[in-house]
Amino acid sequence: MATSSDSVKLEKHLKLLKEEYTKLQKSYAELERKYSQAAAANEDHDLSGEFSSFISRLVMTVATLYGRTTYSDITIKLKDKTMPAHKFVLNARSEEWREEVLMDKSELDWSDMDADVGYALLRWIYTDVVDLQHDSLALELLKTSHRFKLPGLMGLCERALVSSVSVRSCVRFYCVAEEVGAANLLEYCSGLISTHWDDLTPQDFEHMSGALLYKMLKSKTKHPLHAAVRLLREDVVFLCLVENNGSLQEIVNSLSPQGQLPLGLALMGRSTAIAQTLLETGGADINAYTTEGNTLLIDAIKRGDSFTAQFLLEKGCNVDLVTRDTSDTALHLVCTYAERSTDAETHREMLSIGRQLLKQQADPNMQNSKGYTPLHVAIMSQHVEMIDELLTEDGADAGSCVDTNVRTKDEKCALQLALMPPHTDGPPYELARRLLERGARPNVIHPETGDSLLHSLAKQQLEEAAVFLTDHCNLSHINRSGLTVLHVAASQGLANLTRALLEKGAPPNVQSGVTELKTALHYAVEENCAAVVEAFIAHKEADPTAGTIDFNVKNAFGDSPLSLALCLGYNELVPLLIKGGADVNARNGQDMTLLHQAILKEDAKTAVFLLSQGADMNALTADQESPLQLSIHCRLVDVVDALCSRGVSLSAPDNKGDCPLWSALESEQFEIAAVLVRHGVDTDCWGPGPDGCLQTLLHRAIDENKEQAAVFLIKSGCDLDSPRQPGPQGQGGDEAKDKASPLHLCCQWGLRNVLHTLIGHGANVNAVDCDLKTPLHVAIENQHEEIIGILLCHPGIDLKIRDKTGNTPFAAALQVRNNKAAQNILERLPNAAEQIDQRGRNFLHLAIMRDDLESVLFLLSIQVDVNSRVHDVNQTPPLHLAAASEKEMLIRNLILAGARLNDRDATQKTALHVAAERGTVGAVSALLQNGADFDAVDGDGNNALHIAVREGHVAVVRELLTESELNAETVNLKGRNPLHELCRCGKDNTAAAILELFFECMPKYPINNPDLQGNTPLLLAYMRGQAQLCRMLVKNGACLGAENKEGLTIFNFKLATNQLLHRLLDELPQESPWASSELCQECGTKFSITMRKHHCRHCGRNLCSRCSNNDVPIIKFGINKPVRVCSVCFEVLQIGSGVV
Repeated sequence: MATSSDSVKLEKHLKLLKEEYTKLQKSYAELERKYSQAAAANEDHDLSGEFSSFISRLVMTVATLYGRTTYSDITIKLKDKTMPAHKFVLNARSEEWREEVLMDKSELDWSDMDADVGYALLRWIYTDVVDLQHDSLALELLKTSHRFKLPGLMGLCERALVSSVSVRSCVRFYCVAEEVGAANLLEYCSGLISTHWDDLTPQDFEHMSGALLYKMLKSKTKHPLHAAVRLLREDVVFLCLVENNGSLQEIVNSLSPQGQLPLGLALMGRSTAIAQTLLETGGADINAYTTEGNTLLIDAIKRGDSFTAQFLLEKGCNVDLVTRDTSDTALHLVCTYAERSTDAETHREMLSIGRQLLKQQADPNMQNSKGYTPLHVAIMSQHVEMIDELLTEDGADAGSCVDTNVRTKDEKCALQLALMPPHTDGPPYELARRLLERGARPNVIHPETGDSLLHSLAKQQLEEAAVFLTDHCNLSHINRSGLTVLHVAASQGLANLTRALLEKGAPPNVQSGVTELKTALHYAVEENCAAVVEAFIAHKEADPTAGTIDFNVKNAFGDSPLSLALCLGYNELVPLLIKGGADVNARNGQDMTLLHQAILKEDAKTAVFLLSQGADMNALTADQESPLQLSIHCRLVDVVDALCSRGVSLSAPDNKGDCPLWSALESEQFEIAAVLVRHGVDTDCWGPGPDGCLQTLLHRAIDENKEQAAVFLIKSGCDLDSPRQPGPQGQGGDEAKDKASPLHLCCQWGLRNVLHTLIGHGANVNAVDCDLKTPLHVAIENQHEEIIGILLCHPGIDLKIRDKTGNTPFAAALQVRNNKAAQNILERLPNAAEQIDQRGRNFLHLAIMRDDLESVLFLLSIQVDVNSRVHDVNQTPPLHLAAASEKEMLIRNLILAGARLNDRDATQKTALHVAAERGTVGAVSALLQNGADFDAVDGDGNNALHIAVREGHVAVVRELLTESELNAETVNLKGRNPLHELCRCGKDNTAAAILELFFECMPKYPINNPDLQGNTPLLLAYMRGQAQLCRMLVKNGACLGAENKEGLTIFNFKLATNQLLHRLLDELPQESPWASSELCQECGTKFSITMRKHHCRHCGRNLCSRCSNNDVPIIKFGINKPVRVCSVCFEVLQIGSGVV
């Protein structure tokens, strides 16, 4: 469609171009005329202007004389009238009208011209103007201009014709151009003829002479004979044959570039004369082949050209030659012209040709490249008349010799084609009957597959044809696949054919090859063909002798037709097969009964039907699965109900040890579970649990986090409170001994919905496990807020129950820092925070002891009593406990909450005492900053400084001495001030630092005050061997000779050596304060009137005269004259401490 449209557009475009070209030609002619006039006027530049004007006026005068009698001296006779003319004008135009020619003439006869040509010629002679829009006028003017030798007009006509020449007119213009010698027109037309040679027809050359045409053909084509034949010019053909007399055979039988023969071209042109000339004169080969590999006869038949075919047959061509590509004979091709696919005339003509071929003994059994004979082709084309001609016995000899059993290369015989669409004539298959009558074999076997013709028809589902053939075939034939026709019919679902085969005695129980061993019934089931199965049943019922049909034959996989139907899900076949006699309890190759298979296929209807037919409901599969377990697995509620109604065991475990109820619950089949419960299944079903313990289904559902299953069991009335139990032989790990009820397990795993259902059905919320923990304890420990809230809302919850560690739920909440739960418990039990443990400690005490600031803050936020004491012999307040902690924020928060700063415990200690004892500087600082009594003493009379120096806490001592106005000289009940305590039991590593701190803060501290035993700090330090303390005390003015109530001094107290004493004396910086005594401190003599007291001027001891009779100056004291000293000091002063 697009090509046609483009062609039309192109033609329009060319037409417009031609019109424009014509206009340009006219303009050019007019311009040329004017130019000639101008050139004539200016030919000689030396001429005067008057002469130039004369020439112009002369040309104009001549133009005005056209058709006028003025100055006319001759007339011209045209076809319809006579026109006046002027000899001088004619003479000026052509030598044909020179003076001697016109001298004696008064009239020129132009009557042989067309009137239009005469007028146009005469007008041009006078005016140089001519209208050449019409090709016929231009052509005649061209001839006339040649006749009168008018080159100017001839050029105009030639150019006009060149612009208008077309394919249809080019040959005619060529002839005229050749005649008049118009070279340009001749060349243009010649090129156009060459370009469109194949488009030219014989009619285009009918006016061209034979010689001219032959000349043109020789110049235009390499095969002038073919061209002459195509143009149907017998004269030109004759010229060609004459000219090439020496090589006639070669030329006459040569092929054109289009692959055509001269004889073929002549016959296609229906020119018998030329064809006869080529045969008789040229010796053309009547059996020659074209380039396409066809003989002339075959080519003619392919074209439906009966004229050519008839001519060739009459001339005795070879009728058995074949095409080179397909090996078809003429008879093959004639058989394709069936009436249904060909017009009536062609059909009639080709039928006549076919009959003539047979009359001329054409071989009807020749096969083409596909192996088809003419009979095959005629059957495939449904050419009834040719089939009749081929099979007839009383016509030609063909019928008697045609072979009806020849097979094609794809192993098809004529009988098969006659029975197969679209070639068949359909029932009652008259053509097939005729073929059988003519000897066609019905039991043809395919060499590769072993299929009989009946097999092939059945495989192609040609049921009617196959039924027709059953009367003539071997019905027991088995192909190479081991299949009979009955197998194929069943597999194709051909019920009528199956019925016909059974009625005619086909064996019904034959099995296919050993790899499958299928009967026809197996194939019918595989194809889900109920009609075929019904055909078997109907045959069995109709014929009592047909009892040999076995509905229970098993294939290689152990499947009977019934089990196979269930396996494939073709449920509608099951009742039919049972009706035919199939065993309802037969097992397949997987050791499954039909009931098992129906359940696995989720065919509840069939399974229930099988149960109603007596199927064994307790039969087990090879995997020991019962129908009930399979029904649960396949979610078949109706089947489970049917099984339960028939009394199937509801407690039988599966191969995993699970009871049916658990199998249903595990797969969330609650509808099936409800069916089981309705039929009385045990909802507890005690069975093995973790490590061999015993547990109920509820325990298992909770433990495996199956909430829906647990809720279902609870609602179905299972045991709500029983914990797991040890196994029969005491098996089981912690789960068997933890005595955790289902509520405990819910609280452990956070199963809110299950817990809610348990409580709603009356589970004991106060049940305790082996650790005496209630469900609330477990919920708090596992931080399940929603569950805690649900339990606290229960009206029967007991919040005072303690676990083995003595923790109530409130204590448990504090331990895990669940303040929200603790707050909720307090709302339910306001005094919960005041409960005490076995040691008399409440939650505030415990939180402080654990340094749990968060819990302390929580307890303070709920306004617990910050001054509540521990209920034991010590009566310790919370502030005391906080004072012992390293967390300063504990004590500060207690102080802010209103704790009493000076509260005392049973030993009369304040929090400051405790902080000083523990060395918690932060607590000491907090207490002092908030106004604690820094001078408070405990039951032994010790203040905080006593305790701090005793424990050796330097930082605490510094805090007390620098941040308070504490009385550092306070003595306890034993008369000891803090310095006594330091020297008596101070820490070795910190005592010196504390003493130095004392002297720094209290330079005038009374270092020689004795305690109740008379011990001074120096004596106490010396008795402990604290050398550094002794030196510091001596350096700061301690009395060396002071003695206690037992008379002990540093001089008579026995240490391991006297080295410390001698070093103290040697390092003594100034005279020691004098000691007082009633006895000589050296020999023990009592002083009297006769025994005077003396003091050693070095150590200050009280001595008798005998013990102080050594005089020596003490240079280090600035005493230069000898003074009385004791013997010990004398030795030290004389010798030094290192030697003594």
